[in-house]
Amino acid sequence: MVKAAFDTTPTRDSYDVVIVGGAIMGSSTAWFLTENPDFNGSVLVVERDPSYELCSTAHTNSCMRQQFSTELNVRISQFAADFVKNIRARMGNDDRIPDLSIRSFGYLYLADTEDFANVLRNNIKVQHKAGAATRLLSADEIKAAYPFYNVDDIVLGSINTVDEGYWDGAAVFDWWKRQARERGVEYVANEVVDMTRDGGRIRSVTLKSGEVIACGHVVNASGPRAARTAKMAGIDVPVEPRKRYSWVFKAETPLDRDLPLTIDPSGVHCRENGGGTYQAGGHTDVDPAVDYDDFTMDHGFWENHVWPILATRIPAFEAVKVQSEWAGHYSVNTLDHNAILGPHPEVENFIFLNGFSGHGLQQSPAMGRATAEWLAYGEFRTLDMGAFSYDRVLRNAPIIETAVI
Repeated sequence: MVKAAFDTTPTRDSYDVVIVGGAIMGSSTAWFLTENPDFNGSVLVVERDPSYELCSTAHTNSCMRQQFSTELNVRISQFAADFVKNIRARMGNDDRIPDLSIRSFGYLYLADTEDFANVLRNNIKVQHKAGAATRLLSADEIKAAYPFYNVDDIVLGSINTVDEGYWDGAAVFDWWKRQARERGVEYVANEVVDMTRDGGRIRSVTLKSGEVIACGHVVNASGPRAARTAKMAGIDVPVEPRKRYSWVFKAETPLDRDLPLTIDPSGVHCRENGGGTYQAGGHTDVDPAVDYDDFTMDHGFWENHVWPILATRIPAFEAVKVQSEWAGHYSVNTLDHNAILGPHPEVENFIFLNGFSGHGLQQSPAMGRATAEWLAYGEFRTLDMGAFSYDRVLRNAPIIETAVI
């Protein structure tokens, strides 16, 4: 039986794979490695905070969508939906694993200009090509389907209610971590503070407690701290923590049907939470990088910005009471808000798993599988993730994803 708590000291001084960061990306990779019949190496996951209290995984909306502007991002989320709906079968028909589903209330993008409406029209072509069930709605059609909205300024909407909405990301994360440990992956409560690089390879990592651990590969799964981890290897990665605010509130008069995850043209978003409660989120217009440990709330932001926008868009939200609020971090890839995945072109055993810019939870199944494939085979086999390689950073060749929240 695996102990619930993590030890602080590794049992070995050498591992085939060292994963820096044990939240959902690191744990997805670790679990998919245990699933791969062609990988039988040793794996160490180093997690600086095993409570996971402040990690991005713990601060998520826990929703998934297929409404992206690039086909690869659509297909990544489609795999996530399939994984979640079939999680017990995917995880070896383990009777302990719950049946999960997706509460498909959908995402509703609202466009208030013709330019934004044209973006939605272009995006739906990409989504339909990939098999997504996205629909465009006129303002009248939105009002007929969801009478609680004020759509006086809306030109067009875009919604998909198939495999798009809330899922239990915490349960998936917990079972990846639990099963990976049961299958021999070692997790330690520690921190990588240095790396030894010998030309084109990382030879070892140094832990905060002093141990020097030799490694075959290093996976940078350290979320908002990705740049700090890469710097230990003498590598730059354009990822930084950006603060994102969330609120859960109760409405005095709950809506009479599920609220889609609504993306207002202002950027404020809000979704169904259940029981007459709703979750809203957003960020300030000035959106700088913040300190890794800065989770201070801006209490005036709700009162002066978010709530007025919500109450204008959904008049029933004029009377609400905030029940909880928090600040979390996006791991923002400042080049293009898309993942950076795979090996560094010169430091061949340093593997990026970074820069998800708010899409990480829904992308974690496909990204963990892809990283495990690279570690086992030196290539992506199931879904070609080559477009997300670090090479585009060196070439300053962004992948333009217009559907960023």
